[in-house]
Amino acid sequence: MGRWKPGAGDRLREAALSLYLERGFEQTTVADIAERAGVTARTFFRHFADKREVLFDDSSALQEKSLAALEGLPTTTSALDAVAAVLETVAQTVGGDRELARKRQAVIMANADLRERELIKLTSLSTALADRLRQRGTGDIEASLAAETSIVVFRVAFSRWVTATDDQVLQDIMRETLDRLRALAASG
Repeated sequence: MGRWKPGAGDRLREAALSLYLERGFEQTTVADIAERAGVTARTFFRHFADKREVLFDDSSALQEKSLAALEGLPTTTSALDAVAAVLETVAQTVGGDRELARKRQAVIMANADLRERELIKLTSLSTALADRLRQRGTGDIEASLAAETSIVVFRVAFSRWVTATDDQVLQDIMRETLDRLRALAASG
């Protein structure tokens, strides 16, 4: 069996992230990314719609996996337990490479347009989760609260994970963050 060689999409993602960190997002062009990856700009556009999508191209797959996790649960599962299961799936999906996540997050946090794009993607995920919870019979307010809660828990846990100095995995941080939220809600 031969060694795995990264495809053009992987090389483009690696080149883009490296250039964004070196030069800044705004100062990096698609031509720069393609050149660094050893491909043409045309090849870049076969993989990504624009240079922002290098950072966000996996968001639709994340949403699909999240909704699939929700669908796999019994309909009697409470809304909060359902989003806890979704958060497990999210953590497994995005929690594999902390160093890559740190770099990606540094690029996003350095650019207001990218921060806005990330919020749009997370809002889209929250809307999809709330809609699916409603389809499963969860009340309107409860579905919205549970879906929004999942996004808040994800953002807090993810931020803790990318800035952590220990080797704690994202799933554990995600569970702990949700447990703290539950305790906070119970104490009020």
